Amino acid sequence: MIKRRYQVKKLLLAVDCIIFGYDDDGLKLLVIERGFEPLKGAWSLVGGFVKETESVEDAANRVLHALTGLEGVYMEQMRVFSAPDRDCEERTVVVAFFALIDIKKYQQQISSGYHAKWVSINDYPELIFDHNVMVEMAKEQLRYRAALHPLLFELLPEKFTIPQAQQLFEELYNVSFDPGNFSRKLTSTNMLIKQTERDKLSSKKGAFYYKLDSKKYKDGFSTFLNFVYKPEFKKKDPKNTKTKDK
Repeated sequence: MIKRRYQVKKLLLAVDCIIFGYDDDGLKLLVIERGFEPLKGAWSLVGGFVKETESVEDAANRVLHALTGLEGVYMEQMRVFSAPDRDCEERTVVVAFFALIDIKKYQQQISSGYHAKWVSINDYPELIFDHNVMVEMAKEQLRYRAALHPLLFELLPEKFTIPQAQQLFEELYNVSFDPGNFSRKLTSTNMLIKQTERDKLSSKKGAFYYKLDSKKYKDGFSTFLNFVYKPEFKKKDPKNTKTKDK
C-alpha cells in the first residue's frame, strides 16, 4: 500500500473563552493582561492551544479551570475564527466559546497570575488580534440564546431579586423594561420560587428574593421562547432613562 504524503504547512489550533459575569455593577467581561510577546501587556481574552490528546471542548474547559478554578460552568461553543492573518506571529485557527459565571461567587478563585480584570461589556478595552470581534459576536449569540432559553440565570446568585434580573436583561439587550411588565413576564414562567426574605439594601420596602426551581429551569430550556427578544422593546435613550416598553 502506498502511503500518501500531504504537503501541507502545519497550523496551530487554539481555543479562546469569552467569559461573561454579573455583579451589582452590571454585566461584565473578563479580560487578562497578555504575559508574553508579541503584544505583551495588551488586553486579551483567555485562551490556549489544543493539546494532541484533547478535543476543543476539553481544551476550553482546561483553560477556564486554570483561570477560575471552576468546573461545570455553563459554556457554549460559538464559532471558528480562521482568517490567515488573524495572528501576527503564527497561522492559528481558534475555536471560540462563551461562558457564564456569577462574579460574586467565584471572584476569589480567579488566578492572580493572569492579571485578570472585569470590565463592562459595553465599555471594554481594545483587545489583541480579532478578540473584539469575538466579543461582539458572543454578545449577539448570548442575546439570541437568552431570548429562547433561560440561561442568563446562570449569571445570577443563588438568591436574587426581580430588579437584579431586570438590570441583567436590560444591560444585555440595551433596552429599558417597565418594572411591572417585566416582573409579570418573569414570574409567569413559573421557574421562580419566592423567598420570605427581602433585600433591604436597595429600598426601604425591599424586594423579595427568589430562587430558581431547578427542575422547571431545565424544562424551561424548551419553553422560554420569546420572553425578551420582541420588536416593541425600545432601546435605552441616554437622555431619558425612563423609556418603557409598550
